Amino acid sequence: MLILIGSAERDLSTLPRRIGWFTAACVLVGNVVGTGIFTTTGFMARDLGHPGLILSIWLMGGLIALAGALSYSELGTALPVAGGEYVYLHRAYGPFIGFLSGWTSFAVGFSAAIAAGAMSFATYFLELVRLGDQGGVPSTIIGLALLWSVTGFHLVGIGAGGFLQRILTLLNIGAIVALIAAGLLVGEGNWAHLNLSDARATPSIGLSIVSLIFALYAYSGWNAAVYLAGEVTEPARAIPQALIGGTLFVTLLYLALNGFYFYALPVTDLANAPLLPVANKVTMALLGSDAARLVTTMLCLSIAGAMSAMVWAGPRVYYAMAKDGLIPSYFCRTSGARGTPFNAILLQSLWASVLILSGSFEQLVIYSGTVLTVFSALAVGALLILRRKEPNLPRPYRTPLYPFVPWFFIFMSIVIIWNAVSERPVEAGLGLATVLAGTPLYFIWQRFGDTRNF
Repeated sequence: MLILIGSAERDLSTLPRRIGWFTAACVLVGNVVGTGIFTTTGFMARDLGHPGLILSIWLMGGLIALAGALSYSELGTALPVAGGEYVYLHRAYGPFIGFLSGWTSFAVGFSAAIAAGAMSFATYFLELVRLGDQGGVPSTIIGLALLWSVTGFHLVGIGAGGFLQRILTLLNIGAIVALIAAGLLVGEGNWAHLNLSDARATPSIGLSIVSLIFALYAYSGWNAAVYLAGEVTEPARAIPQALIGGTLFVTLLYLALNGFYFYALPVTDLANAPLLPVANKVTMALLGSDAARLVTTMLCLSIAGAMSAMVWAGPRVYYAMAKDGLIPSYFCRTSGARGTPFNAILLQSLWASVLILSGSFEQLVIYSGTVLTVFSALAVGALLILRRKEPNLPRPYRTPLYPFVPWFFIFMSIVIIWNAVSERPVEAGLGLATVLAGTPLYFIWQRFGDTRNF
């Protein structure tokens, strides 16, 4: 039964608080631990050539993500409602910037990433069942099947969606731990590899920044828990636990995995082509070619977990936008006792399906990174603005080392954005064009829209 919308009924569509800190942390970890950690170290090995420098890049990426998590913890506990950074941008900068953030999340941030994940899953799944590179229709069918299977869990309700997310995340982390344990117990690596360097590499500040961008790609999703802030029980405690604890866990996991890579192979071997399948190289070196299927299984679990997290988190943005009247109120309706934003979930999965069928998601993912970094930096900037603009706003959690922590995150974001614009101006321009494409929609809705008619 859909709840009818009116001034009185809108409060009834508030999402119930049924999510504990552990489930919220699983959403974060599941969203972060994707394919990046299994594929990017080879590029760093080629460009930087020393394990210590590469590990420091991964540590720096974790510190940047942690600075964001610390800042978002204050914002999430001060404004414990669904929608994540859309809510913070709307509050600090006004509805127009908030709308552009939500529009970008819908158009590329979540939907395109979900579409890309679905098709990547199809590729690895076909490899896992030894059907090879089928491409075309089989991959599309598998991708759509995964998307709508995950969507079905989240349409059923928080209980089913949370169960799926916890299972996928725990299976993924369990597989990674099993790989490391098997490699250390059975494999014949050497910790002395950590002291070896590659004389062919010529590291520089520019290449270090490029490597940092690779690392931050692997850390993306550290803010996932705040999208569910309106459904978290005891948000003053659970949101910081999920954000900070989840980010610290991922950082330690990434450092451990990279240390494991260098235990298995010297940096010179990791820097040799092919660069992308780092985890496969390591697994084959320690455990033999038959064990490489474990890596493919981990990739499938990682992608499925990340998709589940995005299918869950993204619709909360559109739900919040509808509650604010920036899009039709149809998308803030909830379904019966399940208390899920049913229509918002369907909207996102339908658009992701269109992207899968059209095959246009890869370009969207490539150029969306820059604009998403912009909005994350603006959201952390909202912390600074709201401290001055609303000093009496209740803040159960306050960011430590304020204002150093938020300014550190903003500064590093500016460095990354500047590098992206300088090195890839076309992609950066397309990302900006995607954001600006939402402008006419905003003004059309402001002029003609009336949520009471939906």
